[in-house]
Amino acid sequence: MTLENLGYTTELENYRIKNDLSNFKVARVITEHKERYVVKNETGAFEAELIGNLRFNSQDRSDFPAVGDWVAISEYDTNKALIHHVFKRNSKVERQAVGRHGQKQLIATNIDVGFIVQAVNRDFNINRLERYLTICNASNVAPIIILTKIDLISETELESILKEVSNRIQNTEIIPISNETNIGIEVLKSKIEKGKTYCLLGSSGVGKSTLLNSISGEGLMKTGAISESVDRGKHVTTHRELIVLESGGIIIDNPGMREIGITENSSGLELTFESILAVSDECRFSDCSHVHENGCAILDAIENSKIDKDSYDNYLKMEREKQFFESTTQDKKKKDKNLGKLIKSAQKNKKRNKY
Repeated sequence: MTLENLGYTTELENYRIKNDLSNFKVARVITEHKERYVVKNETGAFEAELIGNLRFNSQDRSDFPAVGDWVAISEYDTNKALIHHVFKRNSKVERQAVGRHGQKQLIATNIDVGFIVQAVNRDFNINRLERYLTICNASNVAPIIILTKIDLISETELESILKEVSNRIQNTEIIPISNETNIGIEVLKSKIEKGKTYCLLGSSGVGKSTLLNSISGEGLMKTGAISESVDRGKHVTTHRELIVLESGGIIIDNPGMREIGITENSSGLELTFESILAVSDECRFSDCSHVHENGCAILDAIENSKIDKDSYDNYLKMEREKQFFESTTQDKKKKDKNLGKLIKSAQKNKKRNKY
């Protein structure tokens, strides 16, 4: 195992030198659980934790290491290490934190390609595909859609699904596969390049862990059989993990995500719904809301079936989520600022009273 096998590049080495980190060893985070990490480099794997200064100076959770991060470490015991610095990330996949308004959850970092995995049976949902596509586009991660379990439907049904997805999602590669019959597995393997990092994204039970086993040719991940009562695979992945394949590619497996909340990054929506936004430039009014105005180019395009109404409705829903996230974030910043002023004022009064 070399650092290059883990994805280390000349750019990362230059960053290490520029930031005076040459006295530390370099490693990549392969698992994380409640601020306890396992990192790996050319000498092996280490249980690692943050130094106090790094923890104290962090502004929020996104400053902490995540699976996929490169870190500067020092060893202090057998197979144990301290994390001193988190390298600059070239990409980060994140979503709105579940149940915490105005906060983000960092899923994985330094990803080159996002494999958006969805089963074609009971759980198939194009709206959800567009959501995953949006967080990939917002994260500077190239997306590939993988449709699994095609052995459970007929060829006619598969053709219908492929047409439906292609009509709504353009300029994104779609690979239909079956882990049972191995259809499409070799096509998918051909997309995986040595030293590049790929992230499996999808809901529980769509076959991500089984897919990883098919790609690797080994039983790397525990898998669950399909439940006959719900026609869905059982959820088995409980944590994120970075795995280096024998072929040279690097895969990050993720627990299933049922909620994919949109954050304030507008570029993701702009890229995902580029064709819709391009039509909006033809509207009669520059401040058109695209909801009820006469002369709205988008409404005309929907009426003439040039824009898919379901896709537009999905865009509007995500746009509202983005705006709500932005307003919540601004409110939080304002409250934090006011709290800071209050603390400073209290400290000044305390000094005055002392003298």
